[in-house]
Amino acid sequence: MTTTISINRRSIHLLRILVSGIFIVAGSTHLFQLEKTVKKIENANFKGIAYLFGEPHWLIIASGLVMLVAGLLFLLGKKTKLMAIILISILIPITLTVQVGQITTLGPLFKNIAILGTLLFFVINDINSQLNNSK
Repeated sequence: MTTTISINRRSIHLLRILVSGIFIVAGSTHLFQLEKTVKKIENANFKGIAYLFGEPHWLIIASGLVMLVAGLLFLLGKKTKLMAIILISILIPITLTVQVGQITTLGPLFKNIAILGTLLFFVINDINSQLNNSK
């Protein structure tokens, strides 16, 4: 059974624009404050998760580039579903490495969970094709 709901087109665009900002800023921070970001990993309780993927310096550069490019494409509404999937694949290991296990970072942990929920909304609902078909 499919239920149809009405959602204002502008609210979807606004949601996408606002969420993309965190990835654009985080990607830039990874690239321009590399050593500070490496220290976050080194001080994390679960830093071993990061090392499963590789050496932190290279991970931070790669994730920074991916977040910046995917964040910009998500902002522009290009391949939104794919960009959301890519951003989820970056968000989960970062959250597990840096946020989980840090009792002092419960706010950022739940911020990441909320961002994950927003990205899942775009993955599950394929918003771009629905918006394009309704024009």
